[in-house]
Amino acid sequence: MAKDNILELIGRTEPLFVNDIQNREAELKDIISSSRFLVVGGAGTIGSAICRELFARDPKVLHVVDISENNMVELVRDIRSSVGYGSGEFATFALDCGSEIFEAFIETQMKRIGGYDYIFNTSALKHVRSEKDPFTLMRMVDTNIFYTEKLMRIAEDMGAKKYFCVSTDKAANPVNMMGASKRIMEMFLSRRSENMPLSMARFANVAFSDGSLLYGFNRRIEKNQPIAAPCDVRRYFVTPKESGELCLLSCLTGENRDIYFPKLSEELNLITFGSIAEKYLANLGYEPVQCATEQEARDRVSELKAQHKYPVYFFTSDTTGEKDFEEFYTDNEVLDMDKFESIGIIKNELDFNSDLLDDFVNEIADMKKRRTWERADLIDLFNRMIPNFNHKETGKFLDGRM
Repeated sequence: MAKDNILELIGRTEPLFVNDIQNREAELKDIISSSRFLVVGGAGTIGSAICRELFARDPKVLHVVDISENNMVELVRDIRSSVGYGSGEFATFALDCGSEIFEAFIETQMKRIGGYDYIFNTSALKHVRSEKDPFTLMRMVDTNIFYTEKLMRIAEDMGAKKYFCVSTDKAANPVNMMGASKRIMEMFLSRRSENMPLSMARFANVAFSDGSLLYGFNRRIEKNQPIAAPCDVRRYFVTPKESGELCLLSCLTGENRDIYFPKLSEELNLITFGSIAEKYLANLGYEPVQCATEQEARDRVSELKAQHKYPVYFFTSDTTGEKDFEEFYTDNEVLDMDKFESIGIIKNELDFNSDLLDDFVNEIADMKKRRTWERADLIDLFNRMIPNFNHKETGKFLDGRM
């Protein structure tokens, strides 16, 4: 899907951050060309977008860590086939950031290059569907909270200038465990920000990112399968490139504890998945035909495709953790809407309860030691961490959908 087509599908005609990037291009180039960078989770959609932004400005060192070998290979091919080569050191490492091997890697890089000036962390379990069972949910706690704080501690120990971490709009008034895990992550990172400068970004869904519903549209077409989407859920979207630019600006220009978010309009930019599906098919030359059931949609692919039509199944969302609309900040957060043309900033003061955070760590450790826990145990713990957590539990999950 071409860049211009993505903008059209998500209801925009122009990219968001062009002027903000141009206004700070000299500053960005100066910082990047003289600095060493580590991007963890760097082969995912957001991480690879950050890597492309960094590489285009010729960093002194750019190291990329990710557990996906295949995505890492594609990242290297993409960079070599577009930008080519730089004067600095560019290397990728297929590592798990929570492992002892990763710790050994960090120790080696400390001795070899003196560590990193900036660490970007984009690793996360991002899907609401990941909270359907207690085991994947516990891995979400590890990845989104504990490994994230561990990496910030590593940044502090090596004397890095800045630690950047991706948050999510779902952390604002969360209704699912994924969003709540990111909100708890923000609490842990706030405590550590007393000694290690930190900035974050909350942004919209990244259009056609790996594993997303829009990414799935491409796969369904390739496999001659129908397209299904909720017709009532509204979401904000940014392009992959915009996600990289927002993270770059947050890390390199943000003050300690700043959270950057895109200035998107509720009236103009909130769009339903059903609407995007219809635009997507029209862009490919198909007329969408709404089917009454999943089975009807499956059965009619060949028939309708021959007529330049395509079956779609739209449904009302009833799965656990789905928020009807999304928001980037809460009413009690202080905002700076003047620094950038297309970016707002949440200005956070120190905000954490050490006793509460320590209790969370101890309770999770106790669950793991017993080697048994239920979803309800983790939900109760999250409720204690976030008093206004409005977990939306329906007993139904996305894996039960087409």
